[in-house]
Formats: sequence, structure tokens, C-alpha cells
Amino acid sequence: MATRARKTAGGGRDAGRRREEGGRVAPARRPEVRLPRLEPYGGGLEADGDFDGLEFAGADLAGQEGPGARFMDCALTDCVLDEAELGRARFIDSVLTRVRGVGTDLAGATLRDVEIVDARLGGTQLHGAGLERVLVRGGKIDYLNLRQARLADVVFEGCVLDEPDFGGAVLTRVEFRDCTLRRADLTGVTLKDVDLRGAGELDVAKGLDRLAGAVISTPQLLYLAPAFAAHLGVRVID
Repeated sequence: MATRARKTAGGGRDAGRRREEGGRVAPARRPEVRLPRLEPYGGGLEADGDFDGLEFAGADLAGQEGPGARFMDCALTDCVLDEAELGRARFIDSVLTRVRGVGTDLAGATLRDVEIVDARLGGTQLHGAGLERVLVRGGKIDYLNLRQARLADVVFEGCVLDEPDFGGAVLTRVEFRDCTLRRADLTGVTLKDVDLRGAGELDVAKGLDRLAGAVISTPQLLYLAPAFAAHLGVRVID
């Protein structure tokens, strides 16, 4: 009997250890942006332009065209980006602070080691884009289009995402911390090590069946329970 008890206890410890390991989520690697001394830039965007070590301060870039442009070690501060054409642009080791705009086109863009702080954006097109080691902190982004995008090591922190579209996107090591995720479209999304526990509001409009690979909290599960039941065709009667 003593032997069986020891085995049972050991099995319990092993099971607990397995549960603990199963609950681990690989953390996102945050960008470490250290900007050099920047030169003020007073010009506009250019197609395939090469912007290196420049500071765009209060620039009105609305409606300007800069497809394929490269921004390396740059700071964009208080810039207006309404309908700016930046498809396939590359932002590397750069910081965007308090940028604002509606209909900014960043389709197919590359963002690597980038911080976006207190942005106010609406209808931003990032479909087919690649985001790697990106921090989005503060601000509010409405109708963000991330369809078919690839996100790796991305953190959304203290921000509001209203009706973001992640359709067909691939998210790996993505964290939502102290933020609002409202009416999100997860249709066809692929998730791996996606941590949703820090989302103060988690509202999934489409794609509940694609949450495999994400981690949510018990209160979030209870909140989503009616939607899960409806998705499965289960009637809940008090």
C-alpha cells in the first residue's frame, strides 16, 4: 500500500507539472529601439525613398505617396498620415509617436523593431504586412485591417482596438495587455502562443472556432460562454 501511495503521489506531482508546463505561454520579444542622434527632416514622402536617421516632427504627410520607402532609425512624431500611400514600406528600428490619420495605406509593409505610441488611426490598411518585434502602446485604432498579415513578437499594450480584422493572419507570440479588443474578426486566423488574458475587454465577432493556440482567463471564458454555446448550436435554458 505504501508503494502504491508513493506512486500516486508521484503521479500527482507529474500531472501538476504537466499542467503547469501546458499553461506556459512563450512571451513576446519586445523591440529594443535605441535611436541615434536624428537629423530634422522637413520634406515629404518619396516612392522608394530612403530615410535614415531622420526625425519627422509635426509633418503633414496626408495624401502623400511613398510606396516602397524605407525608414531606418527614424522618429515620426505628431505626424498626419491621412490617406498616405506607404504600401510595401519598411520601418526598421523606428518610433512612431502620436501619429494620426484615416485610411493610411501600409499594405504589404514591413515593421521590424518598431514602437507605435499613442496613435490615433482609423481604417489603416496593413493587410499582407509583416510585423516583427513591434510594440503598440496606448492610443486607439479603429477598423485595423491585418488580413493575411504575419505577426511575430507583437505586444498590444494599453490601447483600444475597435473592430480589428485579423482574417487569415498568422499570429505567433502576440500579447494583449491592459487593452480593449472589441468586435475582432478572427476568421481563418492561425494562433500560436497568443496571450489574451490581459485584454480588459475581449469581444470576438467572428472566428471563435479559431481560438486554438490562444490563452484566455477564466473570467474571459465565462464572458465568451454564450457565444461559444451559440457557435456550437447549444441552447442554454435557465
